[in-house]
Amino acid sequence: MADDLFLVVGLGNPGPAYAGNRHNVGFMVVDLLAERMGGRFKAHKGRADTVEGRLAGRRVVLAKPKSYMNESGGPVSSLRDFFKVPAERIIVVHDELDIPWATLRLKQGGGDNGHNGLKSLTKSLGSKDYLRVRFGIGRPPGRQDPADFVLKDFAATERKELPFHVDRAADAVEALVGGTLEAAQNTFHVDGPA
Repeated sequence: MADDLFLVVGLGNPGPAYAGNRHNVGFMVVDLLAERMGGRFKAHKGRADTVEGRLAGRRVVLAKPKSYMNESGGPVSSLRDFFKVPAERIIVVHDELDIPWATLRLKQGGGDNGHNGLKSLTKSLGSKDYLRVRFGIGRPPGRQDPADFVLKDFAATERKELPFHVDRAADAVEALVGGTLEAAQNTFHVDGPA
């Protein structure tokens, strides 16, 4: 059993066409964490790209599933089995429509709130007990379909601020790896931009 190992999963859709989408903010955060670790993603047999290293003094595997968002659960459960990581040490970084833009919310367990990536994960893992770093993208304007909204790139004004907020989300992951959920919540549960 990998006693201290954390599996940090960024959710997104693979391929350049999706790279700047709101739905891919999870990939953006784990890309930054890989940079901080000085590692490069490599293909893993579990249908994901992974990089192994250390964050906050703990062993960590960062992962980006190579499946589409709504099928993320398969690759993540393969990685869980391969690295023998319990759900409580899996951290999932994902976009969240029901949270205002750039607001972070950290939690353990809970429902999927209509998020297809989380739905797939919960089903494949057979557990809701994984940790979540929820990155607020806000609701779509007017009558825009949420499914279209999440597959659009961030707006120009959001893109200006995006690196700062991705950096904060990466800090939140490190806080979860190196400490407790409660301590990380106390640090990062402040409101988004004024």
